Amino acid sequence: MRERGGGVGAVSAVVAAALFWSSSYAVTKRALDDIGPLTIGALRFSLAALLLGLVIRMNRKRPARPDTRQRRQLYVSGFLGITVYFILENVGVDMSTASDASLIVATYPLMTMLLELVALRARMPWTRVTGVLLATVGAVLVVRSGAETGGDSRWVGDILLLLGGLAWAGYNVLGKRASAGQNAMSVTYYQTLAGAAGFLLASLLEAGDWRVPDATASALVVYLAVACSVGGFLLYNYGLRRMASSVAVNILNLVPVFGVAGAVIINDESIRLVQAAGGVVIILGVALGMLERGHRTPPGPEPLAVPSSPVASPEPAAAPAPPAHATAAPGDRRPADGAE
Repeated sequence: MRERGGGVGAVSAVVAAALFWSSSYAVTKRALDDIGPLTIGALRFSLAALLLGLVIRMNRKRPARPDTRQRRQLYVSGFLGITVYFILENVGVDMSTASDASLIVATYPLMTMLLELVALRARMPWTRVTGVLLATVGAVLVVRSGAETGGDSRWVGDILLLLGGLAWAGYNVLGKRASAGQNAMSVTYYQTLAGAAGFLLASLLEAGDWRVPDATASALVVYLAVACSVGGFLLYNYGLRRMASSVAVNILNLVPVFGVAGAVIINDESIRLVQAAGGVVIILGVALGMLERGHRTPPGPEPLAVPSSPVASPEPAAAPAPPAHATAAPGDRRPADGAE
């Protein structure tokens, strides 16, 4: 039986995953100086799909291939959670700031809870309702601060990031059904493959602006693919196998904190007091929203959760992203709820 809190190695692995996913916003913002948002997604996820395919082929215990119906569902969920989500995220980050993205993405797990309430008629206790309201207030503070300091462009970017949360929520609810009984690595591979294909088609819209990226931009894209989309996923699942899923999800509340720090250090962004207050309110809302689930999580072995973005889903069966967040994530994290 695994320990509920996990050992030092497990906790360190999840913290490292959170660090990788949170850095994706600032790294993407820097890469956008030289590469278009759709092209970044195409390069990042094509490379991630290639790496995941190699890992699967090198695995002696190769997972069973999903049947035709499951593969179709995985492809659809991958297109929604990777192509649609990361297009909204990349364009949103391009118009807004990495710090805004880091704070807004913290609302994604609660968006997933709301979609579960509507689509699956899941019960929502008062703690979760209060958490949703708090996170909403925090998001309003962040978006309002962005509108006051960055004008219409930043405000629209923040709205696109919020819409990305809805796409991420749909991805997790659909992916939860599509991934039933499948190996997490296999699920991630098929979803990333579909997401990469969608991005390759979308990137044709930027074909007129294509040029060979410089060494710095190329290194940033490789970092997004290797560290955020693949490395974060592997580290998170290593830790998740050794701790309760609720513990891992709560650790991922560090993502917006790390993300804002990265935006300040890497992109030299400034943080207003109102924006910082909104971030704190979001984190409190997310923590409160997870509280009831955390109490009900059994102390025994945990089923595998696969985040694709920086913010992981509180549901153990949720499929990956930004997760491997943010392009993402939300998280890759694949995107977890929330996986550049």
